[in-house]
Amino acid sequence: MTAPAGFDAVDPFDLPDWLGVSDVTWAPETGVRRGHAVTGLLTSPGQEPIRCDLLAVDPAYPATVAPETVRHDAHQAWRYGQVLLVGRDGRLTLAVPGTGFTADLVLEAVGRLALAVGASVERYSVLLRIGAERP
Repeated sequence: MTAPAGFDAVDPFDLPDWLGVSDVTWAPETGVRRGHAVTGLLTSPGQEPIRCDLLAVDPAYPATVAPETVRHDAHQAWRYGQVLLVGRDGRLTLAVPGTGFTADLVLEAVGRLALAVGASVERYSVLLRIGAERP
């Protein structure tokens, strides 16, 4: 993928090795029902945390949240059982089709990250903050 402005291509093989061999937990910093972007952290005992966000790429009002190329690539990756990894503002971001997040979608996205780095999904866990529905 050639990343558009504001988005950097991320190769899963350039991520820290511990993501593929350690027990990893993703935890959001806010509730997952708050909108199209959820900030979070990947952690593992004894490792420096990695800022890792979820981005639902399809909202278009009042402004698009992702360029068409990112939306296309996110949908294509998802169709083939993968997740698109991009960098935004120095943060690893999982670009996911949709307009928001449910618990199932968060689990699926993080599970696909595990597969992208060569880890067993059994080594990954997710903590959720529910958050309030958008008005």
